[in-house]
Amino acid sequence: MPRPRALPGLVAALALFVCYLSISCDAKAQPPTVRQGSLEIDTPWARATPPAARTGAAYFTISNHGATPDRLVAAKSTAAAQVELHAHVNEGGVMRMKHVDTIVVAPGGRVSLRPGGLHVMLLDLKGPLQDGGRLSLTLSFAGAGDMTVEVPIVRNPPPAAGDPRH
Repeated sequence: MPRPRALPGLVAALALFVCYLSISCDAKAQPPTVRQGSLEIDTPWARATPPAARTGAAYFTISNHGATPDRLVAAKSTAAAQVELHAHVNEGGVMRMKHVDTIVVAPGGRVSLRPGGLHVMLLDLKGPLQDGGRLSLTLSFAGAGDMTVEVPIVRNPPPAAGDPRH
């Protein structure tokens, strides 16, 4: 049976499409886990913001593989004029965001920063957090010191990130 003439063109188009998908996927690929001392930061993400937004938030998981507790005491980013550690708390039946001084990670413990709970608040954004972009976030720990994490900015968080809506 003779080979159809269109087959080579179809194969080439399919190859280009697969290449395009792999480039697109790589651009949004989850950054590698960041490790320093006994601490590990994984699954970082920040939600994309509308153009006029003045605030944003970043989320991730901290694991402590050591024998002593450590504390996240501060964070900073060039994406915002001010960065704070926050928690959602129930005050008189109303959920509010509240500044917290530290986030303790127990020995052998794991703390997830996620929507509706602990998070890093980005205040006075210098520009919108755009889907597909990244922001650099430096986390300061009492024991492990500074750890810099590249945070993917996404419209919809990955299901593994602990968003209560998934």
